[in-house]
Amino acid sequence: MDESRRQFLKTGAKGAAGLAVAERLGSWIAPQRVLGANDRVRVAICGLHGRGEDHIKGYSALPNVEIAALCDVDESVLRERLEQLDKAGVHPKTYGDIRKLLEDKSIDAISIATPNHWHSLMAIWGCQAGKDVYVEKPCSHNLWEGRQLVRAAEKYNRMVQHGTQSRSTPGVMGAVSKVREGLLGDVYLSRGLCYKWRDTIGHCPVEPVPAGVDYDLWTGPAPLTPFTRNRFHYNWHWFWAYGNGDIGNQGVHQMDIARWGLGLRFPNKISAFGGHFMFDDDQQTPNTLNSAFEYELPGGKRVMLEFEVRHWITNHEASIGVESEAASESGEPHPRLGPDAGSHNTVGNIFYGPKGYLAVSDGAYRSWLGKEQEPGPSAPEGAEDHFANFIGCVISRKKEDLRAPIEEGYVSAGLVHLANVSYRLGRTLVFDPETERVKDDDEANQLLRDADRGYRAPFVVPEQV
Repeated sequence: MDESRRQFLKTGAKGAAGLAVAERLGSWIAPQRVLGANDRVRVAICGLHGRGEDHIKGYSALPNVEIAALCDVDESVLRERLEQLDKAGVHPKTYGDIRKLLEDKSIDAISIATPNHWHSLMAIWGCQAGKDVYVEKPCSHNLWEGRQLVRAAEKYNRMVQHGTQSRSTPGVMGAVSKVREGLLGDVYLSRGLCYKWRDTIGHCPVEPVPAGVDYDLWTGPAPLTPFTRNRFHYNWHWFWAYGNGDIGNQGVHQMDIARWGLGLRFPNKISAFGGHFMFDDDQQTPNTLNSAFEYELPGGKRVMLEFEVRHWITNHEASIGVESEAASESGEPHPRLGPDAGSHNTVGNIFYGPKGYLAVSDGAYRSWLGKEQEPGPSAPEGAEDHFANFIGCVISRKKEDLRAPIEEGYVSAGLVHLANVSYRLGRTLVFDPETERVKDDDEANQLLRDADRGYRAPFVVPEQV
């Protein structure tokens, strides 16, 4: 181990958090390495707590990837991941500040697993620096910055993959194909279910920032507030300044599938209502939410998309979350429909048409056809290889091969934002899919632009990417 790495493990490392982005643009935008089919893609993983550890495991399993750098504002988390990789014989560089990392021209791609409020800005900076980007879901904290990310990906010709990994799951891809091929007839209703057992987060008092945490940099674009444990690791999901509630946490996966199966983009009307029920705690986002999206199609046809979040006791709908012993048409047991069969969770999708309905969860699907609801086509859960798909496109430069291109992630995340804004304002939104603005509602459009919090300099999503 070299001396600089020894020093980090003793004292940690901090980036130049006070430097303005504009001062770095000249050194960022430069020709990148030209990768051949046999080259290893040098990836930097940004955000290492929780989902970031999954990124490390995912890329470590790929023979054509080198984990070249790790970046996190929490030195204890950074140290832990570094020690894990050290034991595996992998010795990446370490950074506390993404801006310093992006100056390294030897890095080909960044993989972002930070809190939501950093996703778009970090991804835009990555595109501007000539890096390809894998960005976790949801790709944006509000609608406008997601559009800016799409523009940046196009302008800088970057591969940008969204972390909705169900798009790389064979069973889900098969289910979507069956729906679009007409198995159910003309689908009129697509539903997303996010019923996860979520306990109270309680109340946490203001306290000093933990040693080794750059809280100013963690806060980034959001307003700087006094530190509490509930606003930090994981529970940030339940605060409007950083997260988007469970519809934007777990739910964005099912929102993406619900929309994907319909083959549609933005709706014409959005209405959502719910609340934070049962608990007296610090959570701001709703733990129970019903949202409806109406699509007006040519010829007067309408299609509905519904999404529901529940947080406590619930039933299992369409066998999602239930182990089934019933035989499929092949004579084999039907696939398990849920990551927690027999548990409290019911997480998945249901599509309805005049010929029957189809349920999707955990990479598997089942269908029931006719008035008697006879078992139809089904498929078991399959392996996911979303990171490999991204790396393959980084090498090939074929954007059309990305399974979850940022253009699709932007729209699915956008539906999350539309539902949250409808909930927060307590009214139906009439949306123009062409202009991507709410009609005659400046307050709603403002929330969709900056989530009612603005951007804190210098962590500002640029007007011109």
